[in-house]
Order: sequence, then structure tokens, then C-alpha cells
Amino acid sequence: MIRLQNIEKSFPISTGRLTVLKGINMHITRGEFVAITGPSGSGKSTLMALLGCLDRPTSGQVLINGIDVSTLSDNAEADLRSRSIGFVFQAFHLIQSLSIVENVEVPLFYAGVPHRQRRERALDALNKVGLASRSAHKPPELSGGEQQRAAIARALIREPDIVLADEPTGNLDSKTCSQIMSIFEGVQNAGKTVLIITHDPGIAAKAPRQIKLNDGHIEADSAAKGTS
Repeated sequence: MIRLQNIEKSFPISTGRLTVLKGINMHITRGEFVAITGPSGSGKSTLMALLGCLDRPTSGQVLINGIDVSTLSDNAEADLRSRSIGFVFQAFHLIQSLSIVENVEVPLFYAGVPHRQRRERALDALNKVGLASRSAHKPPELSGGEQQRAAIARALIREPDIVLADEPTGNLDSKTCSQIMSIFEGVQNAGKTVLIITHDPGIAAKAPRQIKLNDGHIEADSAAKGTS
């Protein structure tokens, strides 16, 4: 499903270039649940941007479902991203002036789905994350955990193959963290590939596979002993 081959990523700085990812090779199969960990500055967020087709490597290949993303036009890459990848962010990124159900509908609005179908699918998605009764509320009226569940529903609304979550439990209490992780486990059980970035070892331990980055390299991969 996802293959990274000899990935390097660098950025220009005043003294030259800063290399953030250095020779990354990774294979993630369909239906895996993977936690990507590592200290601040290890390259986690940069790697997530490449996995989500939000950026391109300086060198190497990112393949999604066998497609080399670097060969795609900007429009084709955006289409692949919108069809195949759902994003969940620590900051939720909900539109404050819209109701929760309207927020969840947003990806379908841009996809041209008629209003009635959008509403039915959004309510179904909210029901799956336990928020059907809060659908008419606006984000400020919800707790942090409820807002994150709404963000997950929005990420799932187009039924993507891959769900990427960047620190999805970072500002939540332990009970709510467990609820959010249970939702991700359910997403994986439905056949989706789930990748989360987390600095929390306890959260990472809930994923069947953990990949640890350090200084732009893969320091450890629990799949190395036999899962993928």
C-alpha cells in the first residue's frame, strides 16, 4: 500500500541545506496500524507530510498503491490525496461557525456530493464515533475529545484507504485518549491503514507496529521481526 524507497528530504537554510530525512526505506501493508515515534526534530512531521502527499522528497520515491507520487501532476496528486487519504490533526481544524455535521460534510461538499447524501453520510460517520446526538452543536460547544472524534469522522467521510493522524491525542486526558485509540482500532478493523505520529510511548504501544525515528533515520521498527 505505501512504500518509501531511499527517501531524503532537505530544506534550504541560511548556511546551506538541512537534511531532515536520510535514506528512509519503509513498507506499510494494507490494513496495518502503525505508530511513528521519535524525539522532537527526528523527522516525524516531515515524514507524515510525505506519506500524506502534502510534500515531495528531495530524492527517492513515495509509492501509494503502486503509484509513484512524483510522477503525478499537481491536480492528480491532489485527487489521490482527497480520495485515498484522511487526515486527523491535533488542533482539530474544525470550522468554528459551522455545526459539527456541517464540518463533517465539508470534504463531500468539495467532491460535489448532493446535500441530502452529504447529510446522510455525515450523520452516519458521526454515529460511528458516538457523536450523533451532538451533530447540531458547533465546535466551541464540544469538549476536546468530542472535537477530535468529529475530526476523525470528517477524515473518514470519503472512506479513504489510509488515515494519517498527527498527535491526535496530544491535548487530551488519559480516558479520552483511550476512547480515541479505540476508534482508530475500529478503523483498522474495517480494513483501513492507520498511521499515527505520537510522542507518547503509552499511545504508541497500543499500535501493533511501532517505527521510531531518530535524527532522520529509522532507529527501530517492530515489524523487523516479522510482520511486514
